Amino acid sequence: MREKKLWLVITFHTTAAAIAMEKLCRAKGLPGRLIPVPRELTADCGMSWRAEVQDRAALAALTEAEGLEVDGFYELMI
Repeated sequence: MREKKLWLVITFHTTAAAIAMEKLCRAKGLPGRLIPVPRELTADCGMSWRAEVQDRAALAALTEAEGLEVDGFYELMI
C-alpha cells in the first residue's frame, strides 16, 4: 500500500474550470495534475487539481489573476 502524503487539492464547480486549470498550469509551468475528487470532499464537478502544499500561493494567485472560479483549496492526506 502506498504511503499517504499531505497534498493541496483544489476543487471546482465545473469540469470546464478543472480543465482550464490544467491548461493554465501547463502553460505557466506550474506543477500538479487532475485527479478525481477525494471521497473526503464534495464538489459539483468530479475533478480536482492536486499539487504540492507549498505551491498553494502560486496556484491561488494564478486562479485569481485568470478569473478562474474555484470551489475550494484543501490540504488532505491522500
